[in-house]
Amino acid sequence: MATEVLVPVLGESISEATLGEWLKQPGDAVAVDEPIASLETDKVSVEVPSPVAGVMGEHAVKVGDTVQVGALLATVDAGGSAPAKTEAAAPAVTAAPAAAPAPAADESSDSPAALSPSVRRAVLEHGLDPATIKGTGKDGRITKEDVAAAAASKSSAPAPAAAPAAAAPAGSARKEERVKMTRLRQTIAKRLKEAQNTAAMLTTFNDVDMTAVIEARAKYKDLFEKKHGVRLGFMGFFVKAATMALKDIPSVNASIEGDEIVYHDYADISVAVSAPNGLVVPVIRDAQDLTVAGIEKTIGDFGKRAKDGTLKMEEMKGGTFTISNGGVFGSLMSTPIINPPQSAVLGLHRIEERPVVVDGQIVIRPMMYLALSYDHRIIDGREAVTFLVALKNAIQDPTRILIDL
Repeated sequence: MATEVLVPVLGESISEATLGEWLKQPGDAVAVDEPIASLETDKVSVEVPSPVAGVMGEHAVKVGDTVQVGALLATVDAGGSAPAKTEAAAPAVTAAPAAAPAPAADESSDSPAALSPSVRRAVLEHGLDPATIKGTGKDGRITKEDVAAAAASKSSAPAPAAAPAAAAPAGSARKEERVKMTRLRQTIAKRLKEAQNTAAMLTTFNDVDMTAVIEARAKYKDLFEKKHGVRLGFMGFFVKAATMALKDIPSVNASIEGDEIVYHDYADISVAVSAPNGLVVPVIRDAQDLTVAGIEKTIGDFGKRAKDGTLKMEEMKGGTFTISNGGVFGSLMSTPIINPPQSAVLGLHRIEERPVVVDGQIVIRPMMYLALSYDHRIIDGREAVTFLVALKNAIQDPTRILIDL
């Protein structure tokens, strides 16, 4: 008996999604609650589980199609079994032995058909064979991070002995690939362009000496991880310092609604984390009440579930201020774009040793550039600079975080 698989409820005010990927093909055996498809909404990817155990039936929609909540996705034949694989009869003896046939492609993570568009594009860009990449995503699927790691490993491997260069064929074809933007990427593009069109946006910079935080982390990281079960990073310090600065400069934590300015007495901090299909921005609720350990645990959980694709819709909503750490990718300086309806975003960058003057002496210190992009309609330049200075003071003297100074 065929059981219909329908598009599930996707969250408040979300009525449609895009079919991003089929995880099961017709004829595949499926278990109850096993994911069979991935839907892309405006915020996250949602996996659709099979309601019954059986065999995957026909797909009702194609990858890239837009589907409404309650629409038919596919059918599953309950209680059925996948057709048994039969071995081909041995070929007749010929004058020369035939070449061994290539192994049949299955729908595992190393099959090109099973790769998401963004992963497939990354594989092509780096010229890699998906079969040689170990997938760390859900059910062993390959992620963009896996492709990047494989590419880095390939570039660091010793080059083989040079072979005689073959002349390039005259008029060799130049290839292109067209990949439809995911719904998430379309939404990001729309929202960021709206922010540029609406906000009077500009960016103020400062730099911070990371010596004290680096020393504190080196001194306590082992004890911290042993006690709290999570690594001590830099984001815990920055989030905590930001909540203190937001309390002192409330306009940076405010938003505009119509002709009113809404001030928040809480700090819901949006943090950008990497997911297989791009950056997502879950929210640390009431960050002002969390310890550094609590913040690190929350961010660690977000990062793991973003990689697994299990973040929930409600975890992406809200947020009064955003912190984006481009430094993990090597960024030296940037002008981040505001995430509406928020009025400011803090950009963190890579740490590098630079010569600075301290007490009249030139010394080498680990420095980081800070960038605060803000909506000049409600945040004045004086307030933006004061916010960055307060943040800088807390990072350069972490004792201020402890005593709330």
